Amino acid sequence: MLDFCIIGSGVSGSTIAHQLSKKYSVHIIDKARGPGGRASNKRFKKNLSFDHGVQYISPKSKQFYKIIKTLCKKKEAKIWTGNHLDFTFEKKEITEKFIGMKGNNFISKYYTKKIKKSFQSSVRSIFKNKYFWEIKLDNDENIQARSVILTCPFPQTKKIAGKYFEKKILNLKINMEPNITTMLAFKNQKTVPVSSIKFNDDILTWAANENSKNRFNSSNSLWTLQSSAGWARKNINKYKKSKKVENTLISKFLNFTGYKKNKIIFKKTHGWKYSYNFNGSPFKSYWNKKLRLGLCADWFIGPKVENAWLSAIDLAKKIK
Repeated sequence: MLDFCIIGSGVSGSTIAHQLSKKYSVHIIDKARGPGGRASNKRFKKNLSFDHGVQYISPKSKQFYKIIKTLCKKKEAKIWTGNHLDFTFEKKEITEKFIGMKGNNFISKYYTKKIKKSFQSSVRSIFKNKYFWEIKLDNDENIQARSVILTCPFPQTKKIAGKYFEKKILNLKINMEPNITTMLAFKNQKTVPVSSIKFNDDILTWAANENSKNRFNSSNSLWTLQSSAGWARKNINKYKKSKKVENTLISKFLNFTGYKKNKIIFKKTHGWKYSYNFNGSPFKSYWNKKLRLGLCADWFIGPKVENAWLSAIDLAKKIK
């Protein structure tokens, strides 16, 4: 029988899977088309793509920095160079910005190369019988495992398995913030000497020049735009129904940069309803040895990719 079924292939899910696979049998379940979770990469055509979730990684801990540098040596990651403009003029420590060689889901891809994975598989329910867990998927597949680990956003975690968690977990005050991302491609635009722009605006807060990541050569100019959390809160349930949401972000970008609307050859908007939790929690992860049920995710600690990795490492220690 399978030792661990892990729900989610983001940084937490792939990291805990990698740690446990050294000793146990592991199977990852994810509703997306590929690994990465919020660090997903969206392909436009051929090798042209957008990092429409996580924009870059700036390690703070020595442990995580060492992991990222190792992945750089293995040609999985690199430093994102160029001019990163910050019009908020916030005083922050200057740190290196790391990105994946082919996409910012590089951690998940690297860690899960040899691990069994099922994509486009949504979990309908999980049930603990006397001896093992039963994980039922939307396609009616039924997976049996001795242990289950969830790496989903907090609201989804409670919905899937809330009845199995202690009050100390269920009563956590976790405020998951949304984000709205628009991907744009402009025809025959000259390369500009800017890698990213951080705006001092209530709606549009970030724009990344995908061409600056040197993953492809193209006469087309690709940009990823991201909204503020406040504006996303008001519009996260509207963006699929109303083009006004997408057009508002695009108009902001055009006004700031001078790009022309008639040059847009591709646009797509994605909403992250549960993108990140700014405040963290009293815990780093959760493990119920009796039920063999675990939780790890960035929201335990904070909004960064590193927090997802640290949570998974903490859970791995508890299990071992």
